[in-house]
Amino acid sequence: MEILNYAFMQRALLAAVLVGITAPAIGIYLVQRRQALMGDGIGHVAMTGVGLGFLLSWSPVWMATVVSVLGAVLMELIRWYGRTRGDIALAMLFYGGMAGGVMFINLSPGGSNANLTSYLFGSLSTVSESDVTAICLLAAFVVLVTVGLRRQLFAVSQDEEFARVTGLPVRALNLLTAVTAAVTVTVAMRVVGLLLVSALMVVPVAAAQQLTRSFAATFAISVALGVSVTIGGTVTSYYQDVPPGATIVLLTIGAFILLSVLAAPLARRRARALAAAQSTADPAECKIPATRRVADEVGV
Repeated sequence: MEILNYAFMQRALLAAVLVGITAPAIGIYLVQRRQALMGDGIGHVAMTGVGLGFLLSWSPVWMATVVSVLGAVLMELIRWYGRTRGDIALAMLFYGGMAGGVMFINLSPGGSNANLTSYLFGSLSTVSESDVTAICLLAAFVVLVTVGLRRQLFAVSQDEEFARVTGLPVRALNLLTAVTAAVTVTVAMRVVGLLLVSALMVVPVAAAQQLTRSFAATFAISVALGVSVTIGGTVTSYYQDVPPGATIVLLTIGAFILLSVLAAPLARRRARALAAAQSTADPAECKIPATRRVADEVGV
């Protein structure tokens, strides 16, 4: 293929595959926790890291990772202790992150807002070898956490109180989820962009849920869909000269609409099967509690 003759496209495609794997892999836990927009907030904070990278002449990817992780930990602490004023604190954190990024990059030597464009919306031609190295290392961390600790993370995402009763370190796992989401944002920003990465973390999961009910199947389909749309969007961007981030997100939304249409007959069959099962169900006192079903699925 002609596209593989160019080194920058080889790097872009490798980065796209890694983004397609990591974004839905952590996104499934955020969706379960009803924190679908967490990636968007972290993306705002990561802008400060990008600006600091330019100002200090250090890798914007690594600096964005450090700042994003700190921001994610702060967001989780605000969620724990913020109470009624937590939303105000989060708003200041998000918009302060955006303002800090713009300010720092304009203070950097020869810097301007134009330097932020590739980080905000993604860019194929600017993915360097050092970026690929950073993305590979960060992606390995995300996969290790989301797959290796899937049972524990799923249990906490479903029911924190039950997970705490079973002896799981709920706060530590919540912090780890937030940190992993922050790392995923920096993995994806060179391909999708900071302003669009949240869509790739959420929409493939929502699309997979149209067809599946089990966690394992949803995880597998969402990752497969993520890889498909990132590769498809990257290739389309090369041949049609369109923005990669916007193309990937639009393809993802299109896949969600298509799967929603295809899933309608399946949902009707499930509803009929459920109605038939309920007519012959066990008495209420014999039913398995919801928390026990969660434990059975994750093996806790």
